[in-house]
Amino acid sequence: MSENRSGSAAVPVAVCQFAPTADRVANRERVAALTADAAARGARLIVFPEYSSYFVDPMDETLVANAEDLDGPFVSSLIALAADYGVVIVAGLAERASDGHRVRNTVVAVRGDGVLAIYRKQHLYDAFGQTESDWVEPGETGDAAVFEVSGIRFGLMTCYDLRFPEVARVLVDAGADALVVPAEWVRGPLKEHHWTTLLAARAIENTTYVVAADHPAPIGVGHSQIIDPQGVVLAGVGVVEGIAVSAVESAAIQRVRASNPSLRVRRYRVEPLA
Repeated sequence: MSENRSGSAAVPVAVCQFAPTADRVANRERVAALTADAAARGARLIVFPEYSSYFVDPMDETLVANAEDLDGPFVSSLIALAADYGVVIVAGLAERASDGHRVRNTVVAVRGDGVLAIYRKQHLYDAFGQTESDWVEPGETGDAAVFEVSGIRFGLMTCYDLRFPEVARVLVDAGADALVVPAEWVRGPLKEHHWTTLLAARAIENTTYVVAADHPAPIGVGHSQIIDPQGVVLAGVGVVEGIAVSAVESAAIQRVRASNPSLRVRRYRVEPLA
C-alpha cells in the first residue's frame, strides 16, 4: 500500500493541450513554444498528450516510418527543453519497435539530465471501431512507471488505460501521489462524458491527483484537466489548444487519505494476468 511521506510539498503542474501532426519538426517546435509558456506560468512539471512526436488519423504505415528511438530527436529535444527551463516534461511518442511493422506507444518523463521514467501503453485502443493494435505493440505488464518531483511521486499511464482501474491502482501501490495521463481520447458519442467521468473516478477511488493532457477537437475531445484527490477539477482546458496550471500538494493528499482511508482498508490486490 502507498503511505504518506512526512512533510509537505507542492509542485505546480501544467497540462498542454495541442494537436500533433504528421510533421515531426513542427511538433517539436510546438512543444518547445508550449513549454516556454508553461514554464513562464510557474509550472515545474509539464505534461503533453499521447503521440506528441507524430500523429496521423487514421493510422497508417507512416507511423512506423516516423517512429523514433528513445535517444532520437524527439526525446533529445525534450531533455534539452527540460534543462533550459529547469522543469520535468512528460510526453508521448511513437517509439520504434523491434519487428519493423508496428511501433510502441510510449510515454517518457524527462528532466535536464535524462530520462526519469518510461511507460509503454498496455491496453491498446481496439474499441469503438478503432484497431490500434494493427499499428502498435502492447507494452509489457510489470513494474510501475513512477518518478518524483520535489518529493511528490507521479505515475504514468496512457489514454485507453484509463478504462482499466487496476492500472491506476498498481501505480498507487508503487507510491504514486498523482496519475499522469497523456491521451488522444477520440471523439464520439458520449466520449467526452466517459473521459471526464473516468478521470474523476480514478482520482476519487485512489485518493490521488490526476493530471491529464489530451488532443483538442476535432479529433480529440479536449478537456485536459488537473483534478484533486476528491475528484474536483482544479484547472482545465476546453476543446481548443491551451494550457492549464495548478499545484499538486502533498498536504491535500494527506488530508483526504486521513478522512477517507480507502487504500488502507481495502482487501484485494492487483496482479497482472499471465
